[in-house]
Amino acid sequence: MSLDLVMLIGAAVLLVAVMSSRVGSRLGLPSLLLFLGVGMALDPFGLHFSDPDLAHALGFAALVFILGEGGLATRWEDIRGSLRLAGLLATLGVVVSVGLVAAFAHYVFSLSWAQAVLLGAVTAPTDSAAIFAVMRSVPLPAHIRSTLEGESGLNDAPIVLLVGMATAWAAGSLPEGGPVAIAALVLVELAGGIVLGLGIGFAAAWLLKRVAFPASGLFVLAVMGFIVLSYGLGVLVHVSGFAAVYVCAVVLGNSGLAHRQATKSFAEGIGWIAQIGLFVMLGMLSNPFRITTPFLVEGLVVGAFLTLVARPVSVFVCAVWFRLPLREMAFISWAGLRGAVPIIMATVPLAAGIPESAGLFDAVLVLVIVYTVVQAPSLQFVARLLGVSSGDDPVDIEVEVAPLDKIQADFMQIRVPKESKLQGVTVQELRLPPLTMVAVLIRNGQPRSVESHDRILVGDELMIVVPSRLRTAVEERFKQVSEHGRLASWLPTKSPQRRDADPGR
Repeated sequence: MSLDLVMLIGAAVLLVAVMSSRVGSRLGLPSLLLFLGVGMALDPFGLHFSDPDLAHALGFAALVFILGEGGLATRWEDIRGSLRLAGLLATLGVVVSVGLVAAFAHYVFSLSWAQAVLLGAVTAPTDSAAIFAVMRSVPLPAHIRSTLEGESGLNDAPIVLLVGMATAWAAGSLPEGGPVAIAALVLVELAGGIVLGLGIGFAAAWLLKRVAFPASGLFVLAVMGFIVLSYGLGVLVHVSGFAAVYVCAVVLGNSGLAHRQATKSFAEGIGWIAQIGLFVMLGMLSNPFRITTPFLVEGLVVGAFLTLVARPVSVFVCAVWFRLPLREMAFISWAGLRGAVPIIMATVPLAAGIPESAGLFDAVLVLVIVYTVVQAPSLQFVARLLGVSSGDDPVDIEVEVAPLDKIQADFMQIRVPKESKLQGVTVQELRLPPLTMVAVLIRNGQPRSVESHDRILVGDELMIVVPSRLRTAVEERFKQVSEHGRLASWLPTKSPQRRDADPGR
């Protein structure tokens, strides 16, 4: 097949996948399922993908960009109160889930312990692509959303190690040292990845604040370059590259860098391309007509056990120490969406030629498709049913910043989203600090001059000039008013947000 034809087919598939995402948003489904369907639909046209080794490598590469985008969009003030719980779910929760699913598969389906543990490890992780895509469209308290996002960002790291070791065991090479040595290795590599991500993230933030690039596009590329660098160095020094990527991206996303919205938009675009390519490829690798009844049943039954037993137990074991209300535990259990990661992990034993690995891949594919279709559209309903969300939880405002070097000021562009309590607040009631000026208000695409008595409406864009030293205070003020209305106090701390972010309340 010529390169020109590959480009033609690739462009057509990309456009079909992008257009199908609109259908997914209306149905409340993660677009990843539709992308997977696009890949499967190419099979009758003779377009196959049959290289599990390449699928494994490309899948890991895609996860780097997906995790990077998720980390850049994560607000530290949201996640810091939930970080301990998210970390526990990504480690102890994974171990509990793997153990329960392995025991179930061994005794119910008569799998060997090696194959049962492999199945448990492959199906244990929640998926960052699905979580990031779905959670941000569901009104939720900040600490619940950040717990789910943090867990999905961190659990890839231990899962990669566990799947690799379980694959070696299924191949007849039992890892030395037993479970204790394996657990110690996982913790050491995870901790090493976190430390590496912190180091690269802070160093990159320090450098990017001091280097003037001739174009904003180069700044964005530099940010993504540092994120990918953290993964490469992690692999090189034998620590968790995925943990390094997510932590590095969180640090950069919360460092007050210029061109933040442009960086976020670019990373989001790269993340979408990675997701589309990943799921179309996995759809082409799978063949729905090949799945036989035993593996179909295995996927459905294991998925039911995972969703209704293993996941709730693992969440309870981790969350009970934080005195999380049972209704919140129940929602976190139900919201543990599976997606790309389990399917990618299923390519590891497939590439290693493990017996019955094709059947394992088929069972995991069925599990992911069926239970994502069941869970994802129901999240908003379940959140309201359990009293976790009233449907009017605050939505982040969008803030874009560009430096004005000659006058030591920044130019801020703020868009007012739906359900923001900025609605109806006058410019005067914002109580912005001295020397900060709302220069232009754009309403319905038309710029207009600004008076102190003008009221802000949903959909407005505010163009603000602020001294660089006050930019963080101005941004925090807008977030306070957006969440709490005109009566929000001018506070030097973030007390309201910290309270929301505490998983123990």
